Amino acid sequence: MDVIKGLAGYVGENLGLLAPVDQAWQPTDFLPDLSAEDWAERLTKFRESAASLSDDVLVVLVGNMVTEEALPNYAISLNQIVKDATGTGDAPWARWLRGWTAEENRHGDLLNAYLRLTGRVAMRRVEQTIHHLISQGFNPLRGGFDPNSEGDAYAGLIYASFQERATRISHANVARLAVAQGDDALARICRRIAGDEARHESFYTNVVGRVMERDPEGGVLAFRALLRGVIAMPGRQMADGRTPDLYDRFAAVSQRLGAYTARDYARIIGHLVGVWRIADLSLSGKAARAQDYLCRQAGRYELYADEVAAALTGGPAVPFAWIRPGSRGPIGRAGDIGDNAA
Repeated sequence: MDVIKGLAGYVGENLGLLAPVDQAWQPTDFLPDLSAEDWAERLTKFRESAASLSDDVLVVLVGNMVTEEALPNYAISLNQIVKDATGTGDAPWARWLRGWTAEENRHGDLLNAYLRLTGRVAMRRVEQTIHHLISQGFNPLRGGFDPNSEGDAYAGLIYASFQERATRISHANVARLAVAQGDDALARICRRIAGDEARHESFYTNVVGRVMERDPEGGVLAFRALLRGVIAMPGRQMADGRTPDLYDRFAAVSQRLGAYTARDYARIIGHLVGVWRIADLSLSGKAARAQDYLCRQAGRYELYADEVAAALTGGPAVPFAWIRPGSRGPIGRAGDIGDNAA
């Protein structure tokens, strides 16, 4: 915590990665104006574009939206590092957390409104999933991470670096899929969200880079502890009250479409190991062993990426109660059985 407190000045220098509120985009900017005289025509055009999307793309979009809507859990987790007891502190860390939370909050709001207006998903099922995920809470440091071990304060920052890059990749890939399937409005939405994630990724990656300079042993040990348990995705505990393996089903569709894959996971590890110059750190003892472990992980996951992909996507089609009955897109695999599940 002394190292993190000592980074306050650097955090202050990076507050420019947050957009000024009066210049920031808002969800309304990307949705049909329902107050306009021709609102019905605008909404009809909007829904016609969304009708071209496959059910599989909708499944990935819902999963991404649910993850974004669970923002309160992530803010609570990071406040353990920021330690803004009043929620109104003026310290750089506190200002960053509030600004980051405000920017991230728009993502869930926008995707939620988009999905609702398309008329293609069972919104009550989706809302139940969001409710379950937030009420169950989420501890990103569970798994192989021992909260009593070295660097526990660093782990949340490392985790955020990983997840901001992962969400940027996923949203950008959904934008690509939306273009291919004829929904330019969704593509624009996902590109804008991915742009936010890129700025947030820069912040957390920069801060952890400073941690690695000031306390390389603690930083490396925290990074290894996270990877030993496999980094849990933020939506890992999503539930709809009826499907015990909901996240696994979502992950399989995401893998099949190429929205977020096992190879992406491997490449994010390789990117972070490279940008933090892990291989160049001068370490000894257990920290050196952790360093060696980290430098091998990207290659290890790349080696097994095809095997993981086959395991995730090789099974039969599975139901998604998120998909509204009768909603079928050009791929349709999820929707084919979603009709029976809703």
